[in-house]
Amino acid sequence: MYLAIDIGGTKTLIALFSKRGRVVRKVKFRTAQGSSTFLDDLASHLQRFKKYKISSVVVAIPGIVQKNYSVKFGNRKWDNFDLISPLKNLFDCPIRFENDANLASLYEGYRLTGRTVFLTFSTGIGGGIVENNQILPISNDFEPGHKIYVFQGKQLEWEDIAAASALEKYYHVDRATNLRKKEIMKDIAERINLGLLDVIHEYHPDTIVLGGPLGKIFKAYVKYLPTDLGVKLKRPKRPNESVIYGCYLLAKQLEKNDSLSK
Repeated sequence: MYLAIDIGGTKTLIALFSKRGRVVRKVKFRTAQGSSTFLDDLASHLQRFKKYKISSVVVAIPGIVQKNYSVKFGNRKWDNFDLISPLKNLFDCPIRFENDANLASLYEGYRLTGRTVFLTFSTGIGGGIVENNQILPISNDFEPGHKIYVFQGKQLEWEDIAAASALEKYYHVDRATNLRKKEIMKDIAERINLGLLDVIHEYHPDTIVLGGPLGKIFKAYVKYLPTDLGVKLKRPKRPNESVIYGCYLLAKQLEKNDSLSK
């Protein structure tokens, strides 16, 4: 079995997968603001999984991961944050950390032909790049949301134009997924298209998956995007669980690689 842990900015999801990819058990809890409180909460919830025979653990981090260590934990100022020791105390198996957007990309691009770019439109705009079912090294430096564009007479980052949070603020709604009017969908398509063209020109994808909250209303605005982009545009297979299923796929890949190296 494989244990997947998706640490999000507001909630943390733990899922136990069978070898065939079936979710055996799932737990979700609020991600505490303080690192010590979070570690206590995580350890408490992980106690439920100690009785299972776990082959590996994959942890999704909302930030930068280098050499299997979290060097920047999203927007949290968790200095000297040791996450691996508590996990090693609980599980005697390989433990792997990976950026959450990369893992979502791995799942959403799995078995697709050619190169896939996954874009998540949420609090900001992030994503990843996969090819032949592998996360590409360039994915670690992929930050499309920070590119500057002129929109409505202002110079703004793409995520301040097209992220779900930016749309919620502009249209005064609690959730971007509640937006449905035709004129609003045309506006969303215009905002997305600004950065989409640069992503295509720079990374040459065969497919682009549009995820995050905007992935849930994909069918409402995709008809207003240009049809001559030269790429396939797709909605995510699992808008809410791309990351956790990406954890499972990476665990499977790592296990296969380990067996081949023996």
